[in-house]
Amino acid sequence: MNRSILLLVLLIVISFPCHYCLRTESKKCKPSGKLTGKKPPHGRCNTENDSDCCKRGKHYETHTCSPPITHHTKAILTLNGFGRGEDGGSPAECDGKFHSDDTPVVALSTGWFNKQKMCHKNITIRARGRRVSAIVVDECDSTAGCDKEHDFQPPCPNNIVDASRAVWKHLGVPKHDWGELHVTWSVT
Repeated sequence: MNRSILLLVLLIVISFPCHYCLRTESKKCKPSGKLTGKKPPHGRCNTENDSDCCKRGKHYETHTCSPPITHHTKAILTLNGFGRGEDGGSPAECDGKFHSDDTPVVALSTGWFNKQKMCHKNITIRARGRRVSAIVVDECDSTAGCDKEHDFQPPCPNNIVDASRAVWKHLGVPKHDWGELHVTWSVT
């Protein structure tokens, strides 16, 4: 009997710090603010790849941070066009160039992009039992949006890997399922 109580106490003592760490880890990245959406001028918001347009009066959270990067960072994979005239809007922030849909490139949420420190790094994205390597070329801005610079789209959530069509193809996702997918990623 005493041994059972001792084991129970030991289990509680060991699990408390881990539970506490998980709770504080999740609290590290809180919204940094909000912005109020404005209706885009007629025809000015590119809805290619199911992109959202800002809605007048809607409040959008902004973030200067993203969850910590680990060996298997959880993220939402979204679809983005990095070519001229596509929903990515302007040239990629890392090199000032547009990129083909056939090239595996990504944009990361602001916190992960880390003031361009992730530029040109290879990351490995895993989903559906497959993996693909992609190059970081841009930021998915989590701090601003609903303006011309951001193609009148809302701020990016803080856990986004915004990927070219090539990434989706390499992961074997059927085209009719392209849009959003839970993935993990790591720096390679």
